[in-house]
Amino acid sequence: MSNVAVEMTMVGSEERRSGAPGQAGIRLAVIDSDTGFLQVLGKRLEGAGWPYRVLASPVPLDAMVAMRLNAVVLDLAVLGPQGWSYLDKLCTRLPHLGVIVCTGQSSVAQRVRGLRLGADDWVTKPCHPEELIARVEAVVRRRKRADVRVEKGPTVVGEVEIRADQFQAFVGGASVELTRREFELIQLLADAEGQVLQREEIYQRVWGYAMVHGDRSVDVFVRKLRLKLEKVSPDWRYIHTHFGIGYRFDAEAAEGVELPAALPAGLEPAAVAPAAAVEPAAVAEPVVREHLHA
Repeated sequence: MSNVAVEMTMVGSEERRSGAPGQAGIRLAVIDSDTGFLQVLGKRLEGAGWPYRVLASPVPLDAMVAMRLNAVVLDLAVLGPQGWSYLDKLCTRLPHLGVIVCTGQSSVAQRVRGLRLGADDWVTKPCHPEELIARVEAVVRRRKRADVRVEKGPTVVGEVEIRADQFQAFVGGASVELTRREFELIQLLADAEGQVLQREEIYQRVWGYAMVHGDRSVDVFVRKLRLKLEKVSPDWRYIHTHFGIGYRFDAEAAEGVELPAALPAGLEPAAVAPAAAVEPAAVAEPVVREHLHA
C-alpha cells in the first residue's frame, strides 16, 4: 500500500472535562475519507485534547507502529478490497493497539468477522461523535488493564506459559500461535484460577459488550483454542466444558496418560479430564460489501 499524506493535529494535553479520568492524551488515528464525518469528529477530538491523525487511505504497518498510537478508528470502505487482510495484519502486528471499526451498514456476518479478526469494537455510521469517543476510551481502558497484567509476569499452567507482554502463549519455548482474540480468551480463563466462567461473562469481558442470544462466538473460539493447546501439549487438557454454564481452565492429565511419579511444580494434575465437548462449527462469512463515501 502506498504512502499517503498525513494530517497531524496536535492539541493540548489537558484532560477531557466530560470524559473519564485518566483518558487525556489518547493518541488516535482515523482512517476515513468522509469529510463531513471527519470535520465533526475533529472538533470533538480537539475539544477532548487528543493528538490525532487523519489518514485518507491505509498506510504501511511500519508507519502505524512509528506513530505510537493508543487506538485507531477505521472505515472498511476506505481500505478497499484488501480491507479484511489489512485489519487482520494490523491487529496481529500491533496487539496493544485498540481497533475500532466505524463504517456504514453491514451484516451480522461482517461484524462478527471483523471482531474475530481482532477488532475491539464495531460502530455503524451514522453515529454520534461522542459515542465513538466514549467507545475509544473504553477500548483504551481495557488495554491499560491488560498492561497491568503484564507487570505481574507470565502465568504458568501445566506446560503452558502465558505471556501478556507478548500477547502469546508458549509450550516448551515455542509459540502456540494464538490470535489476539484467542490470547485474550486464554488469559481471562487462566486468571480465573480454576473457577468456572459463564459464557456471558466471557463474552462481556473479551468482546466488550453483552452477548446476543444465540451467539456462539465464545464456543467457536474455545474450540479453536482447545485444539491449538492439545496439538502442542497432547498429554494435558486445559479447557473444560461445564455444560449449560461455561468453561474452566486448569491443567489436567489427558485420559489414559500416565504421568511421572514426581512432577515439576505447577504441573500436578487436578483430575482426569472428560472427553472434550464437540463444539458447533463456525458459520461461513460472506465477503464484505464496500461502502463508498461521497
